[in-house]
Parts: sequence; structure tokens; C-alpha cells
Amino acid sequence: MNNKEFNKKELLDKLVKVISDDSFLNQKGLIGEVPFYICPFPPGKLTQMNDLVKLLKNNLERMGIRVLHIDLYDLAIDLLEERGSLQKILKRELTMEKDLVFDALQGMLNVENYIRPAIANRIERSDHHVLFITGSGQVFPYIRSHTVLNNLQSVASDHPLVMFFPGEYRHSESGGTSLDLFGRLHHDKYYRAYDIHHYQV
Repeated sequence: MNNKEFNKKELLDKLVKVISDDSFLNQKGLIGEVPFYICPFPPGKLTQMNDLVKLLKNNLERMGIRVLHIDLYDLAIDLLEERGSLQKILKRELTMEKDLVFDALQGMLNVENYIRPAIANRIERSDHHVLFITGSGQVFPYIRSHTVLNNLQSVASDHPLVMFFPGEYRHSESGGTSLDLFGRLHHDKYYRAYDIHHYQV
């Protein structure tokens, strides 16, 4: 889906129809696969997509479908603040080399040690039917989408998960399946999710 093809109303109507479908919510026909879905969108439409996610959540909840929405950027800020590290990083960023800042943030936001437990905790405390994940572009390169999905397979497979992804979810015989952030970065291999645009109701 490129910028010219993006139609906010059509996409909203499609996602409401898909996610409210009984087969989708009850994971019918997955044959043992995890109920993970990617909703790729043009990076240039981030503001419109953020609005769409809010509308989608409201529409679904009016239908009695409870949504747990986790924004990876907000989660990262919360984790850094909880550990008293956010202000330290912001101050050091002015004087430290970029590589050192990157290494520090990547360690503090390690997906296996910090992001997955934090998401698992929110999942355990929430009575929801579907999980939304946003913020993939804002946390790159400290947190990679494919790493998040790989780590969530053990803690978030009881309900459908939809990751809203600014880029493309590519499938090719030569390159396999990959999450191409911003439509340019072709290194994040992930194959277990479904493209929600292709879901038929």
C-alpha cells in the first residue's frame, strides 16, 4: 500500500469488519500458527494512521470488543523513567558519541529482558480480546519489530495481535518474508505473521 492507495475510511471499515469477525477473534483456521497480524501502512501517513487506530479502538469497544493498545515508544519511555535513566540519557546524549548512546539504550531496552516482561505484565492485567502494537518506527533502531514479535510468541498468543507497521511486509521466493521498515530497510526477517490486508471475511 503506497501513499496514493491509502484511504483512511476504507481501511478503517475493513479493519473493523475483520477484527470484529468471530473467526478472527477465535483464531479459526490458523492450524497451530500464532495469531499475529501485520497492518503495514505508508510511513508518510503516520499521523492519519494514529488517528485511525484510535477510531478503530473506539469502534471495536462500542461493539463489545476490548482492545489492549501498547505503544512501543510510550512503553520505552515508561521503562526508562521507572529506572531513573531517561534524564541521564538525555543529558549524556549531548556529549556522548552516538554509538555509545545507541549501545546504552539498546541495553536498557533489551526486548527479552525488559520489553517482553513489561508487555506480558500488561497482558496479564488486561481483560482484552485483541492486542494492538504501535510505535515501531519511533523506537527504531533500539527496538526492532521482528525481535518484539519473536519474543511475544510465548506470552501473547492467546488473543490476536495486530502490529501497525510503517513500511512493507514483503513476501518473496528469493528473499523470504521480511518487515521492511519505512519501505527501505530489508533486514528484519519474520515469517509467522499474516498481512491483515489479505484477511478475507
